[in-house]
Amino acid sequence: MTPRGKASGRGASLLVGIDIGGTFTDFVLWDERSGALGVGKVPSRPGAEWEAVLQGLDALQVDLTRVRRVIHATTIGTNIILERKGARAALLTTEGFRDVIEIGRCQRLIPGSLFHIKFVRPKPLIPRSRRFEVRERMLKDGTVATPLTEAALEEVAVALAAAEPEAVAVCFLHSYANPAHERLARTFLARRFPASHLSTSHEVVGEFREFERFSSTIMNASVAPGTSRYLTRLEAALVERGYRARLQIMASNGGTMTPEAASRLAVRTILSGPVGGVNGAVHVAAGAGFRNLITYDMGGTSTDVCLIQDGRAGTVGWSLLDGYPVKIAQLNINTVGAGGGSLARCDEAGLLRVGPESAGAVPGPACYGKGGTEPTVTDANLVLGRLDATRLLGGRLQLRPDVAEAALGRLAQALGRMAIPKLADGILRIGVAKMASAIREISVERGHDPREFVLVPFGGAGPMHAAFVAEELGIDRILVPRHPGNLSAFGLLVSDLIQDRTETWIVPLEAVSRQALQARWDALRQTLREAIQADGWGPGPILFRYALDLRYRGQAFELTLPLTRPDQPMREIEAAFHKAHEQTYGHSSPGEAVELIALRASAVRTVLKPPADRLPRVTRAGVRPSGERPVFFGGKFLRTRRYDREALGAGARIRGPAIIEELGATTVVPPRWQVEVGRTGHILMSR
Repeated sequence: MTPRGKASGRGASLLVGIDIGGTFTDFVLWDERSGALGVGKVPSRPGAEWEAVLQGLDALQVDLTRVRRVIHATTIGTNIILERKGARAALLTTEGFRDVIEIGRCQRLIPGSLFHIKFVRPKPLIPRSRRFEVRERMLKDGTVATPLTEAALEEVAVALAAAEPEAVAVCFLHSYANPAHERLARTFLARRFPASHLSTSHEVVGEFREFERFSSTIMNASVAPGTSRYLTRLEAALVERGYRARLQIMASNGGTMTPEAASRLAVRTILSGPVGGVNGAVHVAAGAGFRNLITYDMGGTSTDVCLIQDGRAGTVGWSLLDGYPVKIAQLNINTVGAGGGSLARCDEAGLLRVGPESAGAVPGPACYGKGGTEPTVTDANLVLGRLDATRLLGGRLQLRPDVAEAALGRLAQALGRMAIPKLADGILRIGVAKMASAIREISVERGHDPREFVLVPFGGAGPMHAAFVAEELGIDRILVPRHPGNLSAFGLLVSDLIQDRTETWIVPLEAVSRQALQARWDALRQTLREAIQADGWGPGPILFRYALDLRYRGQAFELTLPLTRPDQPMREIEAAFHKAHEQTYGHSSPGEAVELIALRASAVRTVLKPPADRLPRVTRAGVRPSGERPVFFGGKFLRTRRYDREALGAGARIRGPAIIEELGATTVVPPRWQVEVGRTGHILMSR
């Protein structure tokens, strides 16, 4: 690791952001008193992630006794699901409903599977042999149809004990309306199985729709024990080194959680890393004067994109993780399996295919020289001159262009003796097409013109491909932040504290009175205040945000409509819903009855954010290249100047073709693009 601008100053208050990615673990250190910002990277250690965290802190020489906050984004939960290494979990559910998670909605939820003749649905995370039923029944209005008795629980406990579960998911019908039975079962199970982690569906997802609620709770039960062990080990190691404050964990809703909350509700950390990057991009873009942007986070394994409108990311109530529904509040981030480590292969039809399989951190791309034999996107960039073979990747890894060429050569033979530069260019074109498609899904397909947005690339590989993605989408402006390879870690430092709650209330909108709605908002605010107190936020101003889930009567799914204020008139709410429906789906039905489905409330406590540094201005004569090399553009190699980003001052202007290099990232400026460095150090690319 090579630290930059290491924070210093006796008695200073330090903040540390730590983001674990598939290939590298990134660090940002900020000194609140001096304003100094330090960044660093170490290779990730799958299976021993906490060791990479400690290694990075040591390399940055962080004195944890002077650290006020450590904010951490983790992929532990995601990896547990993707690798099928979840805890041995059991399900306790209402009599007659143990197969809900197997039946689902009789739909193929995985994209691209509809016409796949050999498609096989993912197996439930809990097999049928460990799914148990108990006699009880709650109705949709919260009234008890069949009481839950201690005797019924005693009877099922025998079978549960024989299953030897490490975790138990308790999912009863309509518990969102009345959680009394789930609370009774939790109390009983905590007494009988004190070593087992317990997940109740009303705590994980307090909303209707049994399949999604059951699926999310089961996923929580699967990932919570492993997440809890990791966080306990990490927190103990930090305390041993002198850290005395609370560790904070990034959550999928854009805020942070305590380790206790993250251990109990681990499913809410699934999008932990990508969310930090979005928050960082919004903060940087706002400082540069942009409020409408598309974030583009390309790392070693995947690419995450998010559309930001008027300075705020959209939110969704559910998503899919490897085919499993996850019904939690989360930023609307779209992920595609295309990253620097994406493997290029010849498929059964003899055609070139890129991703979604990845070389990961181990062995990594062939050019890492760690045993990888198949070519990747990174190998293609190295062969085409877009990466510098003489420069240490991430400040510590020497690239091997000879190994990269050998890997590409073997694939070229399989594809019919294709020229290696042409093959490498084809690999990148396919990767760019997949990433551009992911952006179209969150923009064009939802009524937004990407040409009206600024593209904000980050991650280790984002700035290298940004111009080519922008050309695919017709975007003319690109904003490359400072330290783009560490922006996700930086985003953790600017992430506010957020708590959110949802209440299902299915009623015709025309039947909702202002008084009844205000009473429910009051109850949600009180619930949020109690959660804030339990999490130890301390004194300070709190901002409440409100939204309603609405749909036309007869529709199966709804739209989430943010409100300008909690007492917004119903007429305005209905008109705003029709407009949102028109923008999202291309049509609306103002004459149709609108139905209210749920209320959503969030409590937000803003945190002190690092101010943007001002760079000294430079004259045109002060913009000097650090060298040049041949780089492949438009079917041929062109002499291309390269620049050291740290040597570029405010006002520096560069015309493509050019390469701008820094620790953790490389910005590629193709012909017809030009660059200007802003006063805060960001790079604005335009054409």
